[in-house]
Formats: sequence, C-alpha cells, structure tokens
Amino acid sequence: MPEGNGIKTGVQKFGNFLSSMILPNIGAFLAFGIVTALFIPTGWLPNKALAELVNPFVNYLLPLLIGYTGGKIVNGHRGGVVGAIATTGIIVGTDVPMFLGAMIMGPLGGYLIKKFDQLVKGKIKTGFEMLVDNFSAGILGAILAIIGFVAFGPIVDVASNALAGGVGWLINMGLLPLASLFIEPGKVLFLNNAINHGVLTPIGLQQVKTAGHSVLFLLEANPGPGMGVLMAYWFFGKGNAKETAPGAAIIHFFGGIHEIYFPYVLMKPQLIIATILGGMSGVFTLVTLHGGLVGPASPGSIIAVLMVTPKSLPIFLANIADVLVAFAVSFLISSFILKLDKGEAGDLSEATRKMESLKGKKSRVSGMLANGQTIDPNKIEKIVFACDAGMGSSAMGASLLRKKVKAAGLNIDVTNASVSSIPGDAQIVITQSGLTDRAKETAPDAYHVSVDNFLSSPEYDELIDRLKKRTQKEDIKQETTSENILADENVLKKENIFLNKSFSSKEEVIRFAGQALVDGGYVNPSYVQGMLERDREMSTYMGNEIAIPHGTEKVKKEVLSSGVIIVQVPDGVDFDGNKVRLVFGIAGKNNGHLNILSKIAVACADIASVRKMAGAKTADELIAVINDTIMQNG
Repeated sequence: MPEGNGIKTGVQKFGNFLSSMILPNIGAFLAFGIVTALFIPTGWLPNKALAELVNPFVNYLLPLLIGYTGGKIVNGHRGGVVGAIATTGIIVGTDVPMFLGAMIMGPLGGYLIKKFDQLVKGKIKTGFEMLVDNFSAGILGAILAIIGFVAFGPIVDVASNALAGGVGWLINMGLLPLASLFIEPGKVLFLNNAINHGVLTPIGLQQVKTAGHSVLFLLEANPGPGMGVLMAYWFFGKGNAKETAPGAAIIHFFGGIHEIYFPYVLMKPQLIIATILGGMSGVFTLVTLHGGLVGPASPGSIIAVLMVTPKSLPIFLANIADVLVAFAVSFLISSFILKLDKGEAGDLSEATRKMESLKGKKSRVSGMLANGQTIDPNKIEKIVFACDAGMGSSAMGASLLRKKVKAAGLNIDVTNASVSSIPGDAQIVITQSGLTDRAKETAPDAYHVSVDNFLSSPEYDELIDRLKKRTQKEDIKQETTSENILADENVLKKENIFLNKSFSSKEEVIRFAGQALVDGGYVNPSYVQGMLERDREMSTYMGNEIAIPHGTEKVKKEVLSSGVIIVQVPDGVDFDGNKVRLVFGIAGKNNGHLNILSKIAVACADIASVRKMAGAKTADELIAVINDTIMQNG
C-alpha cells in the first residue's frame, strides 16, 4: 500500500508540475482563443490582417511562455530565461506548435543552470559575479537551443504527431468517450488542472492549428456532469448538502470552479458513476455532432465555453448539446442514487477529509498553523490564499476573509495565488488540506493554515480572533505543538480551576465540569450530555485518583475551542468503586484533546504529584505542580 500511494503521489506531482507551466499563462491562451474565434476567415469578425496574429501566438508566444514558466518554477527568473532560450531552438526546429517541447526544454534549462550555480557557488572572485552569471546563462542557453534545434525538435515533432494521431484514431473509432473513465475520477482527486492543462490543452492546441477547433478542450472543462450532481442534491439531498447545493451549482456552472462539487461526490461515492456516465454521454454527443473549442475554457464555466466556441451554428449547438446531455445523464443517475439513500444526511467536512484519504495525503489538523514557529501578529501584512489554479476557490476564500479582515479593522492585505506561485512576501498561507504540502514547498518560511472548505470555514474566524486579541508580545502558535499546553492561558485559565469541592456521585461532578466548560465558552450545552454518555460507555477513571470526563465522538461538533476544567475533590468522589480526588473536564477542538490528555497523563503519572495537586490551596499552586511535573518528565 505505501508503494501504491507513493506512485500515485508521484504521478500527481508530475501532472501538477505540467499544469503549473500552463496555468500562470492562461490569459495568453485565452487571448489566442479569442483572436482565433474572432478574426480567422470562419470567425465571428473575419479580418485578414488581424488573423495574422494567430500563427505567432501558437508558434512562438505560447511555447516561449511555457518554457519560461517551466524554467522559473525550477530556478526562478534566471531559470526562466535559460528555459525560454532553450525553447527557442525547439520551436525553430519543427513545423508544429511546440507545447510539449517547451514542457521539456523549459524545466531542463532551469535545472541545468541551477546545477551550474550550485557548482560555482562561493568560487567566483569578487567583481566577476555579473560576468559569470550573464555568460553562463547565455552559453548554456545557446547550447540547449542548438541541441533542441538539431535533436529534440525532430523527436518531439514525431511524438506530438503521434499523440495527435492517437487522438484522431480514438475519435474515428468512437472510443474517445472512454476517456471519461479516467477524467471524472481524476477530477475528484484534484487532478483536474493536471489533466486539462497538462495533457489535453497542448494536444488540443495542435489540433486547432490543423482543424480550427478541438474536442479535447471540453473533455475536462464540461460543467455538465458536476452540475447534474449538484442539482440532484438540491432536489433529493439531505441536510447541509441539500441547503448548500444551489449556491454551489451557481458557482460551478457560471463561475467555472469545478472543485466545489468534488466533496458532494465523495459524500456518496456511488455518484462517481453518474459523473463518468454523464461525461461519456457528453463526449459521445460532442464527437457525433463535431463540436469543439478554439482554445481552453478556463475556468470551466458555461460562459468561458461559449466565448471560445467558433463561429459556426452547428458547432455552437454541438457544444451546448454536449453540456446539456452530460448534465441530464448525470442528474438522472445522481437523483436515482440519492433517492435510494435511506441513511442520514452526509457531512461535507467529513467528505473533504475522505478526499484527502483518497489522495494518499496525511490527515491534518484543520485551521492550525502547519509549523511550530511563532509570529508577531502585529507585523502581519499579507495573507495569501492558494489553490491549484490560483483563480477559483482561492479567489472566493480571499474575498470572504478580506471582508472579515476589513470588518475587524485590521490593516492586512489578503490576496490569492496558485500554489506554485505563492509570493515571497506571504506571511500566512491558507490552502485546502490536500495542497498544504505543495504550498510548504513553495513558501517554506510562511505560516500555513489548512482548511476543509474555502467557502465556509470556522478557521477564518479563529484566525481573525487571534490577530485581534493577541498583543504585540504574544505569538500565534499551533495549539497542538505547544510543549506545555496546560500553561496556555486560553486552554487552562485560573478561573477554570475549582478547589475544595464535594459531590455525592460521579454524575454530579461530571455535570459540574461540563457546565464549567459551557460557562467558559468552550462548548455548547449539549456537550455535557455527551460527557455523561462517554462515561457510561467506558469509565473515565484513569487511575491514580484522577478522572478525565470528555464528550463522545458524536458531540465533537459542539466544541467551540479547546479547554480544560480542573475540579479538586479533597475528600474524593466514587467513580465505579474508585476514589477520585482530581477531575479534569476536557474539550478538544480538532483532536486537540489528544494532546491535552497526553500532557495530563504525564502530570498525573506520579501519585505523589496527584496528592500535591489534591492538597493545593490556590490555583497558582496547583498549576505549578502540573508544570513542574511535565518539565521534569520531558
């Protein structure tokens, strides 16, 4: 299993790297599509002079941008320059658009100049740095351009023609709809951009050069399958999924942000069948009616699809039919699946966590800072939302947080970016959980926050509260990485320590501790009943005269923030035949209670320390015993 996950993660990273060379340049691709749709002889506004822009766009501008971006990803601007020079050779050496060649030469140029820089680091005499930098980039770039012209160009030319021929064969054999078997599940695993822009777009642009339009641009970008799932939830879903589906459908269909429907599919995995069959039906319709686009529809909105449709009524109708057929098939199958469902309403947050599991990612504590460093909140000037493309879900998240920042009176810039292009001055970076690892690679010095849903995350309010309430001397910290969590005044306050109490039963002391958690603002009132149920299921007596009552899994959603209540019972209270002198009431947010429990276990491992705590006369004395014991035991 680990090997399988490693292979899957490697493939995913490779696909994401390919798409990362395309996504920052989507504006140029759309410009090409618009110019093509408008000014070619069969366009909306035929213009012979302006149509001359098409060939330079597709033959030179787009490959050079891809080559530069690929080199820049590997080694910054210097790598981008060498990558662009190397790409020039492969462009001139062939007669077909060199998108695939640029994806090879760009990163190769960046990699080789990076290795050269590492080789000569610290060995260049003072005053000769600029000379060496400029000549090394120029010489290496020239060599790669020549190699590209002589060797790589012809090889990639053959490969490109073979790929295009393979697509043509699939179309002629009627097998292209089978691509949905891989595309639709891949989308749900957040490989949508890698599939669309890393694979389909380069081949599609080559088809445009010869045929005027390509069906490949609509294989992944078709909003129909996802729209069918969301509309089925609206009519036949349950709970929060039914309530949020209409808004998600509008964002998906008109905003083109397909990521918004992925958790809905994972709430009911059988729905992947609906999206696959919807996609296959749409592709079959598209191929049969000879539809297609002149450029990538990014984002995958119905508006973007119509904008890059060529001026041809049959093609226009074919593209609309593609979307409608895919929507209808997906909706009917999704509705059937949801109507058969007799279970309880699904949980969108749980579905998102399931998505991480399917992607082979390690689970993360949502909303917590992803490293153990500290930061002065008064010096925070920039928060960056990052998603795969940098133009969809992150833009929505940035918009939501920007409003909260403004309402809180904080002077902080909130922006969005692609995960591969996070600005160097970003101090806090917010990503969906499955992208946090990549974000940390791009911005290792920033503070990383993982969220489950850009549209609705309590982590936004938690972050705003921390930025507002902490003074200049206080730090934002990851709660679960604190070495001594019991010393955190937000988790254990002096007023949460109750001394010299007496109770007639364990139920009475549990209710007392639970109510104290409610009064402290840590939990909702219903959490108390969960504490009682937990003790009935399994005694919360831990030995050494202590008990640690806490809620069941079902009431975790009632926890507002992590907190500890300590109740001192000098005369003891009976817990299933055991005398308890210290009761620790626990509320853990995002599994925070696991760390709290471990610290308490350290503090109470020694019965002598427990007796000291049970005999403490003040809250300060009791806390001192806990902290001293934790420090002594590491």
